Amino acid sequence: MKRLDRSEIIFKILSYVLLTIFALCCLYPFLFILSNSISGKDAVLQGKVFFWPIDIQFDTYKYVLESKGFWLSYCNSFFITMYGTLVSMLVAITGAYALSKTRLMFGRGFNFMLVFTMWFNAGMIPTLQNFLRFNVTNREMFIIALGFNAFNIVLLRNYFSGIPTEIEEAATIDGATEFQILTKVYIPMSKSSIVTVAMFYAVSRWNGYLWAQMLLGQDDQPLTVYIKVTLKTILDQIEQSGSTDPKLANVSTYALQYAFIVCSIIPVIIVYPKLQKYFAAGVNVGGVKE
Repeated sequence: MKRLDRSEIIFKILSYVLLTIFALCCLYPFLFILSNSISGKDAVLQGKVFFWPIDIQFDTYKYVLESKGFWLSYCNSFFITMYGTLVSMLVAITGAYALSKTRLMFGRGFNFMLVFTMWFNAGMIPTLQNFLRFNVTNREMFIIALGFNAFNIVLLRNYFSGIPTEIEEAATIDGATEFQILTKVYIPMSKSSIVTVAMFYAVSRWNGYLWAQMLLGQDDQPLTVYIKVTLKTILDQIEQSGSTDPKLANVSTYALQYAFIVCSIIPVIIVYPKLQKYFAAGVNVGGVKE
């Protein structure tokens, strides 16, 4: 076994120390939010909670989990995230496959128009007017309306363009159709890039707030909108009458807000570690270039 010299030992020690500090800095916000969400009202309001919870209570989580609106909005978020990601990936994969072909008629023009939408757009108000004109006021239409993202299509197109043409030619000689080449050659060879783009779509759908808040009604609103509306309602009650729901008598609105945050990020925390290896590989090989 090779013996490390002094400079290499110092470098390794410094690397581990810096990585440990960086990891702790990343974990601290989660610890802070979790600790405040289960701490007593006075401790949170006085800013005493930094690392560990003080006067532990679970009234915030009891209030959140007993709310019917919370579970309805949670289901709406799952619906929008799941089916929104599927629709967007269908558009992205088929569009990227077609645009990656040099034999595509007017291919350069289509690619230019795609990239052009990344530089310029109509603006928020005209876009909103178009959405309202097409009655994008329910979950299904909302998913279709937001199913296109030029950046993600370009990301997949660049990866598809890097697949050797000899493989496609061999499949064509064997009698494969375009659909078979896409599903049995390109998609299996592009798992890392496809998972990366799917994660981009899923996270944006799960955290989406602006368009959901402006377009969707109360029965279709996702979790992000529900949290904002609920917290605003509670704050308005406190401002107008000086009191709120008896269930929240011993907790602060900050603790309730932190409890909502913890509940909303649980699915992301569960899913992301399982897909991290694909995500890292996809980012490395799918860089945007024109």
